[in-house]
This record gives sequence, structure tokens and C-alpha cells, in this order.
Amino acid sequence: MTRWLLLILIATTAQAQTPLDGATRADWPHNGGQQSAWRYSALDQVNTSNVRGLAPAWLFQTGDYADNLQATPIVVDGVMYLISARAQVFALNAATGDVIWQYKYGEPRSGTPGTHADFILNRGVAVGGGKVIFGTKDSYLVALDQKTGREAWKVAVDDPRQCGCNLGAAPLIAGDKVIIGGNGGEIAHRGYLTAFHISNGRLAWRWYVIPGPGEKGNETWKGDSWKFGGGAPWMTGSFDADLNTVYWGTGNAASDFYDGDRSGDASKYPNLYTASIVALDADTGKLKWHYQEVPDDLWDFDSAYEVILMDRVVKGQPRRILAHMNKSGLTTVLDRVTGEHLGVFNVPEMSTWIAGVTEDGKLIGRKDPKPGTVVDVCPSSVGAKSSNAMAYSPQTGYLYIPTVETCNAISSTDLPPEEGKRYMNGGHPLKVAPGHSDASHIDAWDPVTGKRIWTVPYKYLLLSSMLATAGNLVFTGDPDGYFFALDARTGEKLWKFQTGAGNRGAAISYSVNGRQYVAETTGWQQGITGGFASNLFPDQSWRNGSTLVVFALPEATK
Repeated sequence: MTRWLLLILIATTAQAQTPLDGATRADWPHNGGQQSAWRYSALDQVNTSNVRGLAPAWLFQTGDYADNLQATPIVVDGVMYLISARAQVFALNAATGDVIWQYKYGEPRSGTPGTHADFILNRGVAVGGGKVIFGTKDSYLVALDQKTGREAWKVAVDDPRQCGCNLGAAPLIAGDKVIIGGNGGEIAHRGYLTAFHISNGRLAWRWYVIPGPGEKGNETWKGDSWKFGGGAPWMTGSFDADLNTVYWGTGNAASDFYDGDRSGDASKYPNLYTASIVALDADTGKLKWHYQEVPDDLWDFDSAYEVILMDRVVKGQPRRILAHMNKSGLTTVLDRVTGEHLGVFNVPEMSTWIAGVTEDGKLIGRKDPKPGTVVDVCPSSVGAKSSNAMAYSPQTGYLYIPTVETCNAISSTDLPPEEGKRYMNGGHPLKVAPGHSDASHIDAWDPVTGKRIWTVPYKYLLLSSMLATAGNLVFTGDPDGYFFALDARTGEKLWKFQTGAGNRGAAISYSVNGRQYVAETTGWQQGITGGFASNLFPDQSWRNGSTLVVFALPEATK
């Protein structure tokens, strides 16, 4: 082999990429299934031809009835790890529901402030390095021994008595580190992501959403407004091990509905890096690139939600891409290596907060709230979609999105910030979008073409996450208590089951000893969004609860 041929071979090999496989199989090891956040199972024992035979295999009640069960269960080697709203952690036999061990977090430290009730509950654990890791209401990160449930380490991420913040999302495992974002988008607080070494809980790095003096982007904040500018990345990000890159969505700028202190001019003061997608080096936390979806956010349209990583052909070229939807319903497709903008499409049917969006993602004709006026905008600050995650199926190539059609009348005020205190500066009463008899719909979208494939309407607010499977199925639940399955290609409803409580949780699928299970967490948490829903539909009384319902086909049909 000649020297030049060898150099060409080395260069070609260096550029080769590992094909991304975001499907789960026997296990469900991460919050989004895999770290690419597909929420897709490659299991197909349960499929369109037999899903009507799906029935409860076992149930588990957490006993934590103060709020619903909204966490995504994790399954590793036949053991399920589940956390309740108030941080009771359970290790369960995933085939029977028998308790292997349980851990109850103590009372939060005194003086912990109350923030949005939607944010205080716990949405999941991370499992890795022999640890089960979760955040707490009083801003600790706790690691338990995976086999025994005994506390391995516990670190204070912040002092909630000062910052007004807390930890509710599932942490993200990225190599030998665990990364957590905090709540506080509606608080006079400076949001951040923090990485810890899984082995001992020692700090690895911290990245602040809002850059301080001397850091690139600080000039996009007026005066000292960066100190309390919000931006909390309060949900769970994604990780591409091949690129060693963490992807995260960041929260809205604070205050939510008034920008006189922090911006006043979106072109000059866009308030980086709020309402953005950011790519960080997993080892150092250094910012690789960013894309801001909502410069100078004035509608509480944060971008804190799941970032779905996939490999697709775009305009004839294979690309490593990501798809991300923020609260406004704008769904952005980017090259995840470079951050290059590849496309954008708008999911909600009613969208009045802007006149439109250009092909390269620029907002046109903004309707900015201002003190002394009331501005009617759709979608509402509840979001076209919020913390309930969409799913992606490589089988169909579609995203499955739960979409809410509500609007609000925003009135803004200009009060100054108080550190760690509520800092929204306005009111935003909710209403169903004009001309819509149904307040929600489930859609299938092609992220490359930006085309909607099918839609299924629903009368009330759909606030559960989506699950897609290789059985050509999509699962989710509704506040009426039904957990149901749709045909992934057509949207036809094929099966439903009354769980006994409203659904706001996150379904998963896994297998033990060759038998496929589908698990759903149930209970209608009121909180902020749930409370809005109750006000919209006062004739309804959706039931709270904290029960995991696990389904399977009868043994004879597996």
C-alpha cells in the first residue's frame, strides 16, 4: 500500500460516522429511551394485528398521592427504577412489580420556596455507573447504589432559599458524567447546566445559560439584567457519544412578559442564550454552537424541551440532524455537527404571535406584549407542546407530536426583579383557540419535508408523552383516563384502556424473558398547566393518582 493511499484511507476512516441507533430493545435505559430521545422501542411482539389483546399484567401504586406519577420509568436488566413526585425511589422486578428495594428522600431543607407546582414534582431518574441518580425539590442531586438503594453520594447543586430554583427533570448520563438542569425560568435567577462525576459526585463543570461580563453573548443583555435573566434548562437534554456532544434546550428569558430592563430591541439585545438549542462539549461544558429559536422572548415560549437526534437524508445528502420543538410550536431542524439551519415548520393550527417565519428561521411580524396593553396571542404560554415529549420512529420517519390549541391574553407590568422571587411581570389567562371545538390533536410530521401526515383531534388538553414502537404503534394517554394505541402510519385508534386516573405521564416499552411489556404512569397532576385545564373545562373532574399500569399480551400469544 502506498503512503498516499494509506493517508487517504486514514482520512476517510476519520470522517466515517457511527450510524445513530436511538431504538431501545429489552431495556429502557434512559429518560428518552436512548440518549438520542427517540422514545422508540424496536420491540414488535405487540403490533397492529394483536394490540387489541393487550391487558394489564401488573400494577404498582407508589403510595405518594400528593401528586401524580409523571416520571419516565427506567428498565435495566429486568429491573425497573421509578420515582414518585416527592422523590420516593423504587426498584421493581420488571416482570412482576415486586419491590426489590425502596428509598424515601427526607423532608426538603427548611425555607425551600414554593415555585410552579408543575416544576416541583420529579420527572425521572438516571441510571449509570452502578448508580440511580435524581434531583430534589431543595436542589440536591442524590445517587443511590443501584443494587441496594443505599445513598452513595449527595451534593448540593444550589441553595433554593436564595435562587428560588429546584431540580425536577431526569438527569442525563453522558459518558462518566451526569448532567442536570434546574427550574427557575419564571424566577429572578440565572439558569445553568451542571455536570458531576458519576463515581463520586464531584463537580466536573457548570455552564451558565446567560453569559457574564467578558463572556461572548453578555453584550446581548442590557446592564446587569443578565444576573436575573432566567433561561433555566429545566428538562432533559440529549447526548451523541460519537461527537461527544450534549444538546439541550434552554428556558425563556425573565421576566417573561416584559423586556424593558433586559432588551427592548430583539435585533440588538436578543438575550443569549435563552430560548435556544445549545451544543456543549460533554467533557468540559464548553459551548460548541447555539441556535436561538426565540430572540428576546416575550411570550414564555421557552425551548427547554427534548432534542431528538437522528440521521436523515436532507436534499440528497446524508446528514446528522436534530429536531426540536419549542413552546410556540415552531419546530427547527439543524445539522447537529455544525448548528446549520436546515428547516423549520409550524405545528399548531392557530399561530398569531408572529405573522410568519422565514426559511432560515427568522421571525416576521412579532406581536410583542407591552405595559398598559393586552395582547391576544396563540399559542398560549401553556405551549403548543410543553414538557410532554414527542416520539420519533425510524420505521416511518415521522415525529409524533401532542399539540395543544390554546391562546392567552397577555398583560405586562414593569416591576424590578428580586433575587429568587417570581419574576413573570404579567398575567396570561387561557382560552381555547377561536374556531376550535377541540383543544388538542396528535399529529404525525415528517421532519425533513415539514409536512403533516395525519392528525387525530381531542376535546381537552393532551399532556402525556408519546411512545412509538416497531409494532407500527404509537401509545399515549388522555386526561379522561384512557391509555390508547394508534396506528403509526394512519393515526387510526386501535386499542384503549381505562386506567382509572388522568394521564400526564410517559409510557415505555421493554421485555423480560422474551415477553414485551408496555408501561404507563398515571395520575392527573393539577399544578399550573393542569390547573389551567381545569379552569378551561370546569365540568370535568380528572382524577389524580400515582399508579404504574403495565400491559402485556396474554402469555399464550407472546
